[in-house]
Amino acid sequence: MNKTDVRLPRKGKSKTEVLKEMRAFAQGDADYRGAKTWSLVYYLGDEHTKFLHEAYGLFFSENALNPMAFLSLKRMEAEVVRMAAGLLRGDANVVGTMTSGGTESCMLAVKTARDRARRRKRWLKPEMVVPVSVHVAFRKAAEYFGVKAVYAPLGKNYRVDARAVKKLINRNTVLIVGSAPSYPHGMIDPIEDLARLAQRRDIPLHVDSCLGGFLLPFVEKLGYAIPPFDFRVPGVTSMSADVHKYGYAAKGASVILYRDMDHLKHQFFICDDWPGGVFASPALLGTRPGGAIAAAWAAMQSLGEDGYLKAAKTTMETTRRLIDGIQAIPPLRVIAKPHMSVFAYESTSPELGVFAVGDQMEKRGWNIDRVQRPDGLHAMVTPRHAAVVEQYLADLRASVDEVRRHPELAERGGAAMYGIIAHIPLRGMIRNEMMKMMEDMYGPEGQMPPLAEGPPDDLATKAGLMFLRLRKELARKLGRKS
Repeated sequence: MNKTDVRLPRKGKSKTEVLKEMRAFAQGDADYRGAKTWSLVYYLGDEHTKFLHEAYGLFFSENALNPMAFLSLKRMEAEVVRMAAGLLRGDANVVGTMTSGGTESCMLAVKTARDRARRRKRWLKPEMVVPVSVHVAFRKAAEYFGVKAVYAPLGKNYRVDARAVKKLINRNTVLIVGSAPSYPHGMIDPIEDLARLAQRRDIPLHVDSCLGGFLLPFVEKLGYAIPPFDFRVPGVTSMSADVHKYGYAAKGASVILYRDMDHLKHQFFICDDWPGGVFASPALLGTRPGGAIAAAWAAMQSLGEDGYLKAAKTTMETTRRLIDGIQAIPPLRVIAKPHMSVFAYESTSPELGVFAVGDQMEKRGWNIDRVQRPDGLHAMVTPRHAAVVEQYLADLRASVDEVRRHPELAERGGAAMYGIIAHIPLRGMIRNEMMKMMEDMYGPEGQMPPLAEGPPDDLATKAGLMFLRLRKELARKLGRKS
């Protein structure tokens, strides 16, 4: 069915019929309840989810746009911020707000640093120095807010090279960013080194701990070696941490924290001459769903330190089992020694295409994420994965064996497409082709997925055509250059 065929029904359907239809829609979705996903969902089980539903529902209609109208939401937001600040070693001066997710938190850190610098130096052309492994949200912020992103290379340990960062700082630098940990490799950047650079030049340092903010403090308490990354490090001026990841809250809930109000005040938006009245907003959104704030508060209150420690222990033990098992399947190798439960692994043999292995894993029911530079398969581990480690490793061994027997699989399907996307030298071609795909998916003729059948053939066909166009265009351009 085309999107253009969809109309608002003249007569409303029964609620039972609508819910039945919605359940049918979900039949082809990724199986996070069975722990077959390795990103996107942080699921602690039906009991916890039911509790979050109830907590969210209690404040389903409330709107945090006006904190004076719903003082309950303001209280819960303030307490979530204070609890998060305590976990991240912040003192009583640390302030912040809740946001809709990690992307909003990261974007706000950039906007705040830009505006703070502009009020001091109105002439500057703002830049930020970020690791090449930094979350893509910072690239998005650069594009949205007109802050040039200057990318620092990684060292051999897949942490940003602080010496390279030092060389990239100039008079237009308004922000330095480090990850704790980075999404691609699970590594904590050398935050202490970055903080010293930031202090010497009076530049804010943001630590993106969207992934680790609600896990690393407990991993450290369990005795794992975690390099300092939070507000205990002088020079760290802001941090982001997602409550809806390892805080096990409902989507979307994150926090953006600042060392003091001197930084946070530059995040606020205030309009005093709008005909609709004086308008003030603490973050990007106007309407802010009360349910997400309530569920975040409820998750933190119900789990408590003991609950988070228990979840962290299971997560890290499961991560170790997975890494040991993957390392025992030649020629696979974990790309770095991750600081927590996020990692990627590669093939050390050119004869074994790791993207083809990913395709075979997906045929066995797993939802697999890919990384590039170097090529690899990615995983973010949660407590629910403890029950599927052996099945995952067995399927991984079988997938490796299948690709060994049939190396031509690297030239087919997703493996071929991911392979050419990862290695094509003319990156503008990739952007153009992805733009065409996005226009197709969200345009008026975009195809609706059929019920209970996963991705539609039409989208698979478009992906295949994209691959063929890329190969043809690459051959043409390389032929012209030669």
